[in-house]
Amino acid sequence: MSRYAILIEPTETGFSAYSPDLPGCISTGRTAAEAASNMRDAVESHLEELRLAGEPIPQPTIEVGYVEVAA
Repeated sequence: MSRYAILIEPTETGFSAYSPDLPGCISTGRTAAEAASNMRDAVESHLEELRLAGEPIPQPTIEVGYVEVAA
């Protein structure tokens, strides 16, 4: 089991998501939750396509963290 970081960003029509560890693997959704769910499917499909093509599976390297600052 691997954990890939995903980033979810608002757009004019909903949300988009991508994984920095998996270039070209993107998804969208009307809500952030839908984009995240769709992204899970996209990651699984992306990895399967890499396997079928005999390509190496990128290992997760991105770490996500937050800092708090006075606004």
